[in-house]
Amino acid sequence: MRRRRAGELSIEQTRDLATVRAMLSDAHMMIDGVDWPAACYLLAYLGDEPVGVIGVEPRLDCALIRSLYVTPAMRSRGIGATLVAAARKAAHTRGARSLYLFSTGAGEFFQRLGFGNVPVARVIEALQGAPQVDYYVARPDELAREVTYYLDISEDGVVRR
Repeated sequence: MRRRRAGELSIEQTRDLATVRAMLSDAHMMIDGVDWPAACYLLAYLGDEPVGVIGVEPRLDCALIRSLYVTPAMRSRGIGATLVAAARKAAHTRGARSLYLFSTGAGEFFQRLGFGNVPVARVIEALQGAPQVDYYVARPDELAREVTYYLDISEDGVVRR
């Protein structure tokens, strides 16, 4: 385990799925598929205290961001945006050129980060087999409440001269 400094924010990739599940359960968020082997989870720590989590479910040349959560006491400090930026890098390093997500209440937040709306069918087609997508496909009533977003990350890391 990496040594963390008190009061300092750090983002770390984790296999501590018990902490991921506990945070998501406390937030009443979906935990189905958290243990999918291809998934990547990132935890935000303030010192040694986990204060946020985000997941990435990669599929070929695209990925799904799932389960963004920041503890209530730590919101409005840029931690969510920092987690999304870290997830974007994690997805890109896994070969993703497109990034998708489902959201019911955080659309404005994601739009500020550059995401735009796309049809649900596009996300399902691109990410069939990813746990969160399969979860919603099996539950059409829940899927009907979701709004889907997309971000092109194909130019991430490209240096133009």
